[in-house]
Amino acid sequence: MSETAQRLVYLNGEFVPEIEANISIFDSALMFGDMVFEMTRSFNGEQFMLRDHLERMYRGIKQLQIPIKQSIDEMEQLVYKTMEANQPAFKDTDEHRIMINVSRGPLSMYKMVFGGKTEPTVVIADFPVKWTVATLADLYDEGIHAVTPSQRAIPAPLLEAKIKNRSRIHYMTANLQVSLIGDPRAFALLLDPDGFITEGTGANFFIVQDGKLMTPEGRNILRGTRRAYILDLAGRLGIPAEERNIELYDAYHADEAFYTSTGFTMLPCTKINGLEIGDGRPGEMFQRLMDQFSEDVGVDIIAQAKAFAAEVAAEVGDLSGVDAYRFGKKATE
Repeated sequence: MSETAQRLVYLNGEFVPEIEANISIFDSALMFGDMVFEMTRSFNGEQFMLRDHLERMYRGIKQLQIPIKQSIDEMEQLVYKTMEANQPAFKDTDEHRIMINVSRGPLSMYKMVFGGKTEPTVVIADFPVKWTVATLADLYDEGIHAVTPSQRAIPAPLLEAKIKNRSRIHYMTANLQVSLIGDPRAFALLLDPDGFITEGTGANFFIVQDGKLMTPEGRNILRGTRRAYILDLAGRLGIPAEERNIELYDAYHADEAFYTSTGFTMLPCTKINGLEIGDGRPGEMFQRLMDQFSEDVGVDIIAQAKAFAAEVAAEVGDLSGVDAYRFGKKATE
């Protein structure tokens, strides 16, 4: 990696230095949280399930009526061009975390500021995956402590969770509430207004009982790409799997539990609201699925995350200052 190389961001047809990539204060994303987005990542430098991410994003673009010019094929090529533009700024061991943000652009009432014309905002950023997973590496051994905050998931008829959007204040509220317990392993686990488990704040949730894999039905959740992959993987491995309503009672008495997300792929959940799940350690089903996932992508995912953690720690010392998943003062004490 060149010492002078800097990361570049695609912004409305141009590549600009990361630090200069700004959008208007009048953008609908800032005014209303009116933005769809996707985060993807690579394994061995190859983007994984990129097309699945883009198809989900374009479903959101259609439903929110954002009039972007780029077709899905053109957007896919822009992702690869962004990776290519940033390769000089990446180490050989780095993986690419792509973040795509699309809004309808500045609100029309401000168009005189822009010469009488406004258009959608399209941003594609490329950032090393290591900064996303570094603080999570220890959780592959210890497991997440899932905590249900008082903040509830918003039902789809009130805010469509299946569209990956930036209207996420309820996620942040849940994260802040969970941070108050002062456990660095604590992650939010949201319930819907009927008391059924939905998802984490950016991750899907699974339990295992008597050899069967179960995950909340895709009604009030973001239907994650990794969730879909795990369900497919279960089918390939002959593991029975079901989407169903899951109560906390079911989760408390499960044999195993785990979260899935694009960044960390899978993380075991060994405790829920202070109660140990199974024997309180990552379970056999989790390890079986993770081993197959790693084989599929040609990377030992857990070993890679631990190597990233060591690398980031050597650079910054205190990992608590680079946490992408936990918020609030208590969570880092």
